[in-house]
Amino acid sequence: MASLGLVMFILSCAFFQAFAVSSSNDYGGLFPELYQFSCPQANEIVMSVLEEAIAKDPRMAASLLRLHFHDCFVQGCDASILLDKNSAFKSEKEAGPNKNSLRGYEVIDEIKAKLEQVCPHTVSCADILALAARDSVVLSGGPYWEVPLGRRDSKTASFNKANVNIPAPNSTIQNLINLFNKQGLNVQDLVALSGGHTIGMARCVSFKQRLYNQKGDNLPDVTLEKTYYNGLKSICPTSGGDNNISPLDVASPIRFDNTYFKLLLWGKGLLNSDEVLLTGNVKKTKELVKSYAENEAIFFRHFAKSMVKMGNINPLTELKGEIRKNCRRIN
Repeated sequence: MASLGLVMFILSCAFFQAFAVSSSNDYGGLFPELYQFSCPQANEIVMSVLEEAIAKDPRMAASLLRLHFHDCFVQGCDASILLDKNSAFKSEKEAGPNKNSLRGYEVIDEIKAKLEQVCPHTVSCADILALAARDSVVLSGGPYWEVPLGRRDSKTASFNKANVNIPAPNSTIQNLINLFNKQGLNVQDLVALSGGHTIGMARCVSFKQRLYNQKGDNLPDVTLEKTYYNGLKSICPTSGGDNNISPLDVASPIRFDNTYFKLLLWGKGLLNSDEVLLTGNVKKTKELVKSYAENEAIFFRHFAKSMVKMGNINPLTELKGEIRKNCRRIN
């Protein structure tokens, strides 16, 4: 006769499998409770590392959110962004949109090391990126959402796709819409996810064109509010200073709120790709900017929904990919 402990174990496994099947339907094979039994401390470990990292450097929250975004837009959400170069491929870290720009790799390394101590070979680097993005938003005052889990890590990276798929800061509205559509994301996702720029900084090289030569005629972008424009010129001179930084949301750069959208209405959006959401002659994006500026709750709801959708771009599941022991290299 089987012991009570064995019976309970079998029942819990059966429940876990049944739950996995029923819950995964919404997320294409991913489900929030994945580590409930295999690594119940996972969420707590991620949050504890982030609390310390963000307390030391509040800008880190935006950096980790961006890391997840730049990962998902290249090959899907597979932690390819974290791989260092090797003899088989060039690293995505070296691509134009990422080089000297993406940060936060060490924080992911620390989370991974702690998880490997407690539950070895269980939590993927791709899932760590998704959890770190959500918790960074929460720690900055933004919305909480359930993160579907179960992504596995890729064994390759794509330097070329990183150069092509990630929207540039000087993108036109049509360019943005096309790049998001390519990932299965719509106009609402574009505007909601752009709201992630309510935290973080950008380098002068990303917006200098707007200050001095917006249309190739050595004139500034006329949509920039005058006082804001003068302030930006003091940070970014005409030559040099490309790595000087300015807040994407000048009013509340470390608080996740809807101020980013209010600033767009006031001519104080930093990047061209921010400004065109309002001025790019697409009625839907303009309406969403106004709606989010007026109602933070709607922005938070749409942002959370779009983050789940983005986090589900082409994940590697089941036997595809692997669970890396070290996020920087394949096993």
